[in-house]
Amino acid sequence: MSSRWVRFLLAILCGLALGVLYGWVISPVEYVDTTPDTLRADYRLDYVLMTAEIYHSEQDLDLAARRLALLGSAHPSQIAAEALVTATHLGSPEADRLLVQSLAAALLNWEPSPGGGAP
Repeated sequence: MSSRWVRFLLAILCGLALGVLYGWVISPVEYVDTTPDTLRADYRLDYVLMTAEIYHSEQDLDLAARRLALLGSAHPSQIAAEALVTATHLGSPEADRLLVQSLAAALLNWEPSPGGGAP
């Protein structure tokens, strides 16, 4: 192998090393003001659980559905059902699973009311 190729490969390796150092150590990506639909599955479950707890005390299905709509474009009952699957997979307490299940069941036949505002 000629010294020309060795210098080329060393330059590539140094560039890669400096790029990784800059991207991971000096200036890593910081996520700020992201929307709830970008949450990890366990945090989505927490959000749905909090919504289910509020629904349990307020019994306002429209407001609960609008809160769940922040997690994506799927029907709110589907979002709650996915959270229930996550809760089962993660071994959440039975009381939490029952709250989410109750919300999901209530949302099965829910249709948006005309003129609904923001949560």
